[in-house]
Amino acid sequence: MNLILDSGINRRNFTLGLMLAMTAACNTDAQSRSPVRDSSWRTWRDLYVKPDGRIVDTGNNGVSHSEGQSYGLLFAYKAGDAEAFARIATWTQSQLSRPDMALHAWRYDPSAPNPVADQNNATDGDLVIAWALAMAGQRWNKSEYSARSAQIRAAIRNHCVIERHGRRLLLPGIQGFVNGQEITLNPSYFAWPALDAFAKLDGQQTWGPVISDSEAITRLARFGTHRLPSDWVVINAPDQLAPARDKPPRFGYDAIRVPLYAALSGRQSLVPDIAAYWRACMAANKPIPAWVDVVTGEEANYAISSGGAAVIGRLLGTAQPSALPNDYYAASLQMLARY
Repeated sequence: MNLILDSGINRRNFTLGLMLAMTAACNTDAQSRSPVRDSSWRTWRDLYVKPDGRIVDTGNNGVSHSEGQSYGLLFAYKAGDAEAFARIATWTQSQLSRPDMALHAWRYDPSAPNPVADQNNATDGDLVIAWALAMAGQRWNKSEYSARSAQIRAAIRNHCVIERHGRRLLLPGIQGFVNGQEITLNPSYFAWPALDAFAKLDGQQTWGPVISDSEAITRLARFGTHRLPSDWVVINAPDQLAPARDKPPRFGYDAIRVPLYAALSGRQSLVPDIAAYWRACMAANKPIPAWVDVVTGEEANYAISSGGAAVIGRLLGTAQPSALPNDYYAASLQMLARY
């Protein structure tokens, strides 16, 4: 399969295929004509999905991300909403796809002269997009979804995985994360359910080493008194990790997805210290803070969002919030925690 899309032919063919698929979903597919019974998805869709399939980050000046597009695809697939899935996939491909490889620009700003001025990708978004497309291709017998997923998986493996310090490291993006022997990583980008699906589709030989080394990085990324991961980490030598120096050393809005993806994939054993910290807060009848500085121990003076509370509920097996908030990221965490 041709990975490089420099001629633009593959992109146009895929977009045309999605337009046809969307038309078919609207007119002939009995499943997509049926009412979507998932009320949470309908709420999320009505709040954050534009008619053209763009997912709006309401907490960030209305921009869009490959991350948000990936969540929209995942939630639409789970709800059986083939029409919405096609709209989201079409917009993602037409607006965010890179011309040189089967990855996506990470950010779309509708207010900018060039909405996708930064062509760098976000690997977590690409992982989940590829995962959702693979599942949808199989479920709805859409070969164009399956083919695009295979292209993205190959691009991630070829461009976002490097061998350094004796490990296969999954980079957060193509550019900006390798500085000599110092590699910047984001443990919350290890979307375990997607990686597990890739191993089944492409073989353990292809993805098994990436998965096992990412698990090792997650175990090593434990800092401070509570042994919590920071949003961003650096590795300078074999098994030598530290919080990234150019970002706040917090267990915060990114790292909240570390226990989320661990719980979704049955890897709770990767995050025992996070579970212990949250249980200790609950036992002390203390609000769980929105973030913790893993170096100083400073805690936010406000509580974790309802999205974070949903992650806590999923990891610990306790109650999760029910109603979705009018905030893109918190609502998305809640939806993911229910997946």
